[in-house]
Amino acid sequence: MTFTCRACGSAALESVVDLGITPLSNAFVPFARGDEGEIAYPLHAFVCSDCFLVQLGEFESPKTIFSDDYVYFSSFSTSWVDHARRYAEAMTARFSLGPDAHIGEIASNDGYLLQWFSQAGQKVTGIEPAGNCAAAARARGVHTISTFFKAESAFEIVRERGKADLIAANNVLAHVPDLADFVAGFKIFLAPEGVATFEFPHLLSLVTETQFDTIYHEHFSYLSLGPLLDVMRRAGLRVFDVAEIATHGGSLRLFVCHDTASHITTDQVSALLEKERKAGLYSLSTYAAVAERVRVIKDDLLAFLIEQRRAGRSVAAYGAAAKGSTLLNYCGVGTEYVAYVIDKNPTKQGRFMPGIRIPVYGMDHLRANLPDYLLILPWNLSDEIAHQLRDEEKLTVKLVTAIPKLKVF
Repeated sequence: MTFTCRACGSAALESVVDLGITPLSNAFVPFARGDEGEIAYPLHAFVCSDCFLVQLGEFESPKTIFSDDYVYFSSFSTSWVDHARRYAEAMTARFSLGPDAHIGEIASNDGYLLQWFSQAGQKVTGIEPAGNCAAAARARGVHTISTFFKAESAFEIVRERGKADLIAANNVLAHVPDLADFVAGFKIFLAPEGVATFEFPHLLSLVTETQFDTIYHEHFSYLSLGPLLDVMRRAGLRVFDVAEIATHGGSLRLFVCHDTASHITTDQVSALLEKERKAGLYSLSTYAAVAERVRVIKDDLLAFLIEQRRAGRSVAAYGAAAKGSTLLNYCGVGTEYVAYVIDKNPTKQGRFMPGIRIPVYGMDHLRANLPDYLLILPWNLSDEIAHQLRDEEKLTVKLVTAIPKLKVF
């Protein structure tokens, strides 16, 4: 295929890993439409040999991916809601956000984060393109505008709501096909001395821990600090601080301001850039080794599942996450190996996982049909899920994760 780097425009793209042709990771199929076909797209990650942004080609528009029946609601993860609460407390303290502060969030989902600022009496503005998520946010009192964020819409938001003192952008930057237009919107929406924070899974974790299941069509880019320094600079913005955080198996939080703002750039920025260099993120040889490690994970998971099937032991899965769709579709795992998937989100229940067509049920199905093994698909939440199942539900079942390597516990 032919496309150019969405960060720097270079045509010098090298293959990282080809995960085959799969449907969109959140395109769940209702049971009643189980005999209908699905549209599938190449899932192939490339790295730019000039700026080292890892990325997919754009095969489907964000308007299709983030439609009004989008099935991911942030509030179904208690650990993520708690992360949002701690973020609100930390940002309020660090940047002295008083009762007159205006807090914005891009891709605000169901209001999981802005609710904490709203409860403190601060003005909040959520930007959320998925209509059902936006409606859920409004129901909890979070002012939400249903639109895609970009330079054009940022002007309209400022006219309606004014500039923001703090803008949060959690796990959205990777979802944007046009990075320049998206980041330009922050230049418009951000107050002169305001701060924007961007959180995203760190490419370093994907590479070192072989987290290939975080590759799916919703994620157009796989991000590190180096390429983003230039993306921000071209928009008239500056990364003045960075923090490594534990969410999603290893993420970054960038602190960004206008290039003329008074915020002092910390030593953490140059230190992280050097850490990325030492880890090989700016060397093509690093990416050449990823595909083989991905194949080993596939082989190990299939060997485990085949062994259980031959022994007459049952296996189900927990958490119908997008990363689970990537893993199971790449490995070719259907109901012959995994009988069903359990998910607490009712919008996913009564549907099939895309591609592999494994049915998704609620917790009652698990209680009535307890398997010998339960494969945790959102492995980054394995501790939280193990606590729910063993301590709260009192279920006796062996748990399994496949990434970064097969683990039974």
